[in-house]
Amino acid sequence: MLSAQELAKLIRSKDLSPVELMEETLQRIEAVNPVLNAFVSVRADQAMREARSIVERLASSQETGLLVGIPIGVKDLEDVKGMVTSFGSVPYKNNIAQRDSIQVARLKAAGAIVVGKTNTPEFGFTGFTKNMLYGVTRNPWNTERTPGGSSGGSAAAVAGGMVPIATGSDAGGSIRIPASYSGCFGLKTSFGRIPRGPFPLLQTHPIWCMGPLTRTVKDAALYLDCVSGYNASDPYSLPSPEHSFLKCLEDIPTDLRIAFSPTLGYARVQKDVMSLVEKAAKRFEEMGHIVESWEGSLPDVGETWSKIFNCELYSQLHQDLDKNREEMGKTLVNSLDQVKSFSMEDHIEAQKVWTELNQIMGDLFERFDLLLTPTMPTEAFASKGPPPAEIDGHPIPILGAVAFTYPFNLSGHPAATVPVGLTKNGLPAGLQIIGPRQRDDLVLQASHAYEKIRPWDDHWPSIG
Repeated sequence: MLSAQELAKLIRSKDLSPVELMEETLQRIEAVNPVLNAFVSVRADQAMREARSIVERLASSQETGLLVGIPIGVKDLEDVKGMVTSFGSVPYKNNIAQRDSIQVARLKAAGAIVVGKTNTPEFGFTGFTKNMLYGVTRNPWNTERTPGGSSGGSAAAVAGGMVPIATGSDAGGSIRIPASYSGCFGLKTSFGRIPRGPFPLLQTHPIWCMGPLTRTVKDAALYLDCVSGYNASDPYSLPSPEHSFLKCLEDIPTDLRIAFSPTLGYARVQKDVMSLVEKAAKRFEEMGHIVESWEGSLPDVGETWSKIFNCELYSQLHQDLDKNREEMGKTLVNSLDQVKSFSMEDHIEAQKVWTELNQIMGDLFERFDLLLTPTMPTEAFASKGPPPAEIDGHPIPILGAVAFTYPFNLSGHPAATVPVGLTKNGLPAGLQIIGPRQRDDLVLQASHAYEKIRPWDDHWPSIG
């Protein structure tokens, strides 16, 4: 499977027709999607028309974008004009988007062609992908297992060879969880790096980020070059970076000081996952960097993060919640109902936890340039759930199954996951690379450096 960058280069040189690429893409989706259920809707006719239009532009030497002719999937929490944005929820099954999201509009402007929408748990609420509208999405490495969530459809579409790039969003691990479980590269960007929305109601808590799921780090850097930069619809959006993420990918500093934390002070990790992650961390020493065990720990931010996440969802859904509750998942509805009792005292306590986390992370990045952890404590679990309640025979709390991802949504730091190998059951595991705020470039550089000495792009599951 070629990367998006390689495919775009072939299209620009006219060694590959975007029409041929789209035909192959649609054939692959037709063959594999009935097994994986990654795509919930496909705009085949429109995608073919857009591919033909690109052929005409290339023939007349018109300007083409960085992603010219590249087929992409869009997570079904995000708008594509003229397509249903269902949020994986039955009451919204006919919710046709009137315009593109900022991210989708920028991807289209770069020449990408939206093939369809990818499955997600209802409103991105869980770390595995299942909903009452479209059913269960399955992992290409083992169809009895989940690809993760909430960007599970996007991860399955990339790992399953249907598209080279798919969009994701991440409020507690929703890019990194499925990327780790599915053997992709996934990046949760710094808060504001990719503008969100436009939304009917602006979000208030800085935890929800956009980002890519890709086959290679280069494709993710290329993606960021296309979608980063300020937009007035999102007051938190950051200015465009001074340099191309792709062009500076090789410029990783020497002698980086890298912290490695196998548990963050509280997590339990599956033994063979930990073994793979520890070997991956040592690779950075082989590159000449200094890797040191971090003896610190993070506070228990799970309850605070959960309340903030639920508050954001409630703000989106409160007007229609009573009308729609019978058609929505019970666990989701119960969680949203609990938001009503969120008091000023609760808000102050959340601020205290947030402040403590910020101080610890600030101190850590005074000493270190990067932080490494496992991405997920386990390999992918059953496709229909539930998440594991124990690891190697030891019980874990409910958020223990995603112990390493949500803290960095609360802290706002960029975090990526790179594949580090397969467990004894033949399932992918991931290493999480966390950088200082707004240092997405450094996280990408470190990920790319690891990818170069531990290539994975030639190793994908055989399905279809």
